[in-house]
Amino acid sequence: MTLWSLLRSPAEQQIAGMPVPCAVALPDGHRIGAREARLSFEIRDMRALLHLRQGAIGRLAEDYVEGRLEIEGDMHDLMAAAPALLRGDPTHESHGWLVDRVSRTRRAVWERTHHSRAKDAAQIQHHYDISDDFYALWLDPLRVYSCAYFSSPDMSLADAQKAKLDHICKKLMLRSGERFLDVGAGWGALLLWAAEHYGVAATGITLSKNQHAYVNRLIEEKGLQGRVTMLLQDYRDVDESAPFDKIASVGMCEHVGRPNLPLYFAKMRRLLRPGGLMMNHSITAGGVENGEVGGGMGDFIDRYIFPGGQLVHVSVIMDAMTRGNLEAVDAECLRPHYARTLWHWADALDA
Repeated sequence: MTLWSLLRSPAEQQIAGMPVPCAVALPDGHRIGAREARLSFEIRDMRALLHLRQGAIGRLAEDYVEGRLEIEGDMHDLMAAAPALLRGDPTHESHGWLVDRVSRTRRAVWERTHHSRAKDAAQIQHHYDISDDFYALWLDPLRVYSCAYFSSPDMSLADAQKAKLDHICKKLMLRSGERFLDVGAGWGALLLWAAEHYGVAATGITLSKNQHAYVNRLIEEKGLQGRVTMLLQDYRDVDESAPFDKIASVGMCEHVGRPNLPLYFAKMRRLLRPGGLMMNHSITAGGVENGEVGGGMGDFIDRYIFPGGQLVHVSVIMDAMTRGNLEAVDAECLRPHYARTLWHWADALDA
């Protein structure tokens, strides 16, 4: 009896229980699952079938990237099927006391070694400096690379991203003439919005060479020289001699690393004048103890998408802010907005 035949029967049961009609094509020519499948998995390597059986979503994603698995169907159907493959809650995954202890130790060593200036720059450039044209395919025209703000249910992504930029500016109570710092300024949407609509003197920093060049072109095209500055700079190296009135950090905190969070917020505090405001917007972890998302998804994200990125629970963020001598005066959960944003991105990329 081959391993294929051993895995085939349990795989058939697994596929039969999926919330959308699914089928699996095996390398030996056999096909299991629904005849009229909306979602099909073409297995090209034994490892992909094993990962499918295990519900290892991250490993399946790696199989797809590496060519061991082909997926045909709609992204909405795939996302409906994915939770049914998982064997537990990926935000509270446990492999037993010993394995979890080893994993936490390995993670602690990783945390201490993955956030030097050189490594942070390399990791950011790995993600962003691939192609501006690629990001333009599925982001809004302003290229806001964080969740939009759907203040009304019928908003387009472009309008919702403008609403998000304005939402941030209003939270910060920006006033004309104030000095504003955008940490991790991306393709400059917030930086330019704040300067054009609120009259601030805006400075942005990034570690992405592509983003740095792109925003500086926009500054010149818009005639904003002298009012807007975009620097290729690490947050740790920003000059503290002239503190800012307001600071925004959008999607940056995830790249700092858990051990560096108190240092990061202490640096932000030193960059902020007394009585100033900082708005920190970041994705957080679903659980207090989990070091990464389970089901192999954390490993996949670190290897293929955001090397060096790390999500922590919102309570960890609050603790680090306090240790950095910042007082939290407002908190807002944008999770539903991010879900809608991701679907806009996925549908645009699909199109």
